[in-house]
Amino acid sequence: MSVTSVTSGTGEQPTAGTPATQGNRVGGGLLDPKQLIRSLPDAARKLNPTTLWRNPVMLIVEVGAAFTTVLAVTDPSVFAWAITIWLWLTVLFANLAEAVAEGRGKAQAAALRQAKQDTIATRLVGWTPGARANTYRDEAVPAPELRQGDVVLVEAGGIIPGDGDIVEGIASVDESAITGESAPVIRESGGDRSAVTGGTKVLSDRIVVKITQKPGESFIDRMIALVEGANRQKTPNEIALNILLAALTIIFLLAVVTLQPLAIFSKAYQAAAPDTGAITDSGVTGVVLISLLVCLIPTTIGALLSAIGIAGMDRLVQRNVLAMSGRAVEAAGDVNTLLLDKTGTITLGNRQAAEFVPVEGVTGAALADAAQLSSLADETPEGRSVVVLAKNEFGLREREPGVMPHATFVPFTAQTRMSGVDMTPDASVDGGAVETARRVRKGAAAAVMKWVRENGGHPTEQVGEIVDAISGTGGTPLVVAEHVDGEPARALGVIHLKDVVKSGMRERFDEMRRMGIRTVMITGDNPRTAKAIADEAGVDDFLAEATPEDKLALIKREQEGGRLVAMTGDGTNDAPALAQADVGVAMNTGTSAAKEAGNMVDLDSDPTKLIEIVEIGKQLLITRGALTTFSIANDIAKYFAIIPAMFAGLYPSLDALNIMRLSSPESAILSAVIFNALVIIALIPLALRGVRYRPAAASKLLSRNLWLYGLGGIIVPFVGIKLIDLLIQFVPGIS
Repeated sequence: MSVTSVTSGTGEQPTAGTPATQGNRVGGGLLDPKQLIRSLPDAARKLNPTTLWRNPVMLIVEVGAAFTTVLAVTDPSVFAWAITIWLWLTVLFANLAEAVAEGRGKAQAAALRQAKQDTIATRLVGWTPGARANTYRDEAVPAPELRQGDVVLVEAGGIIPGDGDIVEGIASVDESAITGESAPVIRESGGDRSAVTGGTKVLSDRIVVKITQKPGESFIDRMIALVEGANRQKTPNEIALNILLAALTIIFLLAVVTLQPLAIFSKAYQAAAPDTGAITDSGVTGVVLISLLVCLIPTTIGALLSAIGIAGMDRLVQRNVLAMSGRAVEAAGDVNTLLLDKTGTITLGNRQAAEFVPVEGVTGAALADAAQLSSLADETPEGRSVVVLAKNEFGLREREPGVMPHATFVPFTAQTRMSGVDMTPDASVDGGAVETARRVRKGAAAAVMKWVRENGGHPTEQVGEIVDAISGTGGTPLVVAEHVDGEPARALGVIHLKDVVKSGMRERFDEMRRMGIRTVMITGDNPRTAKAIADEAGVDDFLAEATPEDKLALIKREQEGGRLVAMTGDGTNDAPALAQADVGVAMNTGTSAAKEAGNMVDLDSDPTKLIEIVEIGKQLLITRGALTTFSIANDIAKYFAIIPAMFAGLYPSLDALNIMRLSSPESAILSAVIFNALVIIALIPLALRGVRYRPAAASKLLSRNLWLYGLGGIIVPFVGIKLIDLLIQFVPGIS
């Protein structure tokens, strides 16, 4: 099966589901003072070096703070103690950024724990499909004692004791503890809606569930661990950036450590005199050297890097998507190809009546009236849409079968593929009696035309032409016919049913194209129907008559070309493709096999959300890049503050670098250290909320980052350090 090229592209802005823990969440990216206060104890606990070693940049700052503490104790001064305090605050603020991000997850986990409760399960021993009640026995066991493969019975009002698949029965299930959605859902054995989650409640009927979870590894357990950050693994890009930051730290550490020996060797401390304005204690004091090191190393991004990753996963949880790893979130930002199911993702999922096409000699109003009458007993979405179209197009009010005496309604069945109504002369329609017995049918073209022939009529060429034309555009034709006593049956016209593409999909796919993402629609339709939908929706390519093997082969072909692939799925037959995809989003309503194969689970089971997941992934990457750019750029102002303060007395020509005209060497150094700490707090909201993402080419995004965060990272510190210097002038002991 080949992928057929299509000429155009789109997407609909999905509506995020209602998060189960929304009431416990910190507002997106806003710096909530209460959350800061709640996170302070956790931030203080993170000062433990055995915890902080994972962040080498901040570990160096903590070691420096400890060293300046010793120096301040042995040789106390206002300057030394001020530097010491602000260095400790720098480490605390860095820990606070991570603690706030983790605190948001802990609030979500607290709500999830309410859904996890110890339940007494009814285990069926010896049960087999179709077994009689006297061939097996039931026993009560605590839910934690259930093992993979056990079969349990859950009746109305009971709590499902563990994750599993329904093997017998159908029930209405309350999943609000997981999804936050109050409306119950239907779960039944067989098909792609058989999976159930432990902690959810059966509202009606009874079901037999086969436990699929391993002990201690329930879906809720994994959700709690993930949102708390306990299982968060650093992504490849994050690891690479950590290595870069560690390398820069080592380089600057070596450079600073050599300054004191060089100063002593060159006898620079002898050249410094008290009236030069230079700091002269043994050339350069230990406190100043440590301050220089802290301001040189990339502390800003080092402090925020972990928080950015945690917040990225949290943004997915806010949208009811559970990422099984940070790697999946990052991969979503690098996706090149998006595979989307047609039904329910690109289209509304149910074909809708779009047009009445009457044959010659029949008015549109007459066709609509007959179509509506014959659809009153059709409870399918297609049948309901015919009634709605007749009302909207011709003002025909919706009539209820109960108000039409002496009329027999024929419901739609899969066997007859028709619905209709039989009216006797005593029947009345809209207050008027039917003069002659009349029967009306609506349904599949072949079925209705067979009914016409059986009642003395003959199919006309015009009906065949209309049916072929609708089929050629990818639509579904429904023929409407009537039989009046004493006359041969005849076709009145055709109803054009079409897959309705969701509003705004073309614009959304245009956004994907601007991101450099290729979209492929996957459908089981024939190529002609698939092409019509693909043209209307605007996807780049489509795969028609797709089988599970076709999906897997397509993903492998894309990956062989060096592209990352994302797709959604819910059935067991989707599991191989979900496992192969770089980003596999399984629907929560799907089977256990699908959820195990994917690396993300959408609790709302909204296939369209894949587009939003890609945007969140890109936002994560852009946020990390923007704050890294800002962190490196804002070091420039610190150089202009500290280097003149340290060496201008020894080398007067360096005073030209003091372009901020800072009041004194001590004030310059302290201002740089204070700004270095405060900028971390100032950037926590941005790290949590993420940099706003707009679809654009990579070159345009890079240019925007350089101008906004690069240039801004240079200008803001100059202003901030100067303002702090003006305030420090009023502090006794520092001039």
